[in-house]
Amino acid sequence: MSTSLLKLNLVDGSVSFSFTPEAARELKAAIAILMSSLKTAATTGTPDAKRSPQKPMEYCHTGDVFLEIFCNPNIWPSPFAAKVLLTLRDEHLRLTTEAELTQIVEDLNLYLEEHCEAGSLRSPGFTP
Repeated sequence: MSTSLLKLNLVDGSVSFSFTPEAARELKAAIAILMSSLKTAATTGTPDAKRSPQKPMEYCHTGDVFLEIFCNPNIWPSPFAAKVLLTLRDEHLRLTTEAELTQIVEDLNLYLEEHCEAGSLRSPGFTP
């Protein structure tokens, strides 16, 4: 299984780490489910109506480093406003920061386009 660097652009800087195309496809699938939850949370009910809570995304990957991405879809008004909590750590370093979901999607799409033939997150329901 080959690894290459995934670069995630953050609000203030960027971080690059070894990531596999298989792990990228798994993250892509988790984000697709999150997008669906965000859309459901954004479109159900009115401000006065009680909305059905959506399950948060908790993605974890262990490779050369441990990556965790968390997002609660119930607190964001739309997929375009959503942010994720990103934790990246190994035995020497721990980085925890917030990142814009749309930027993570763009970075993941770029990685998949470079390392896979058909790896775009873009779908009829979401274009960043």
